[in-house]
Amino acid sequence: MIEFRKPLLSAVCLLLGSPFVLAAAPDIHWPSGWQIEDVMPDDAAPAQPQSVSRQRAIKHDENGATLMVMELTGTPIEAGHKVNLQGVLMEMRKSIQKDFAQGGYQSVCSKMRPTTLSRLDALETTCMITENGRHVLSQTLVGAVDTDKAYVFSYAGQADAYEASKDEVSSVRDSLKL
Repeated sequence: MIEFRKPLLSAVCLLLGSPFVLAAAPDIHWPSGWQIEDVMPDDAAPAQPQSVSRQRAIKHDENGATLMVMELTGTPIEAGHKVNLQGVLMEMRKSIQKDFAQGGYQSVCSKMRPTTLSRLDALETTCMITENGRHVLSQTLVGAVDTDKAYVFSYAGQADAYEASKDEVSSVRDSLKL
């Protein structure tokens, strides 16, 4: 069996390194049975007030291998700054494709399509990652901009787990309050 933990966690690390962090944690209801984490940014000093909040949920198989990861990240927006959401998501998508290509995988991503994230208009793209023509992973990025914050909700997983987890992902998206 191919080990998916490294490429899946690599994709999640891309999100952790993205400029999207949020100042106040949104209301999010993760599925039961998933490991829930509040992620501390690497550059946050413990003596500083906590201004960054990232939330992540991980679904493991019975052996502890990672099957799926969902994460919500965001960043405060300076007054007067206009976020090019499509441009940001395109750069994130390019980084995902580059990271997987370096690992020997091929990827095809969908065009940006309009959707919603909580009460906000959003854009979404999904990447299908293959190895030797076999679908092994999928990752979806959903980005939205509010008046003072930008958000990215990402979910990624092994092909079968991604399909099997669609209802859980929909439940999280439907319950999200930004």
